[in-house]
Amino acid sequence: MQLRIKATDYQLTPETEAYVNTRAQTLERLLGEHAAVTRIEIEVGKDAGKSRHGANMYFAEIRVLSPGGTAVYARNNSESINGAIDDVKEEVERQLRKQKSFSMHYLRKSGALLKRLMRFGDEEV
Repeated sequence: MQLRIKATDYQLTPETEAYVNTRAQTLERLLGEHAAVTRIEIEVGKDAGKSRHGANMYFAEIRVLSPGGTAVYARNNSESINGAIDDVKEEVERQLRKQKSFSMHYLRKSGALLKRLMRFGDEEV
């Protein structure tokens, strides 16, 4: 898994970088067999000076680019940098679980259809 961290208008401290790394490692188990070739891009920063955010001045966004699936993207603002990281990680986890369950559902349904077609072929003979 390739992990890229970018800071925008924010000085990335070693504590924040370690926190981001631990949160990103939890996403690895949801990636399955494509975890080795998946690239995760994380951007953290400060949206200071923009009145529409109010107290939510820190942001975090995650892009998960996997060759075996579609790209997953999430962005969130929060009052603290750790809160933004946690919220965006939960959103990415939700999207990855949904993608994984959809692919498993599709795989099971196609296998059941194939089995039904094979049974139908045996009855005629």
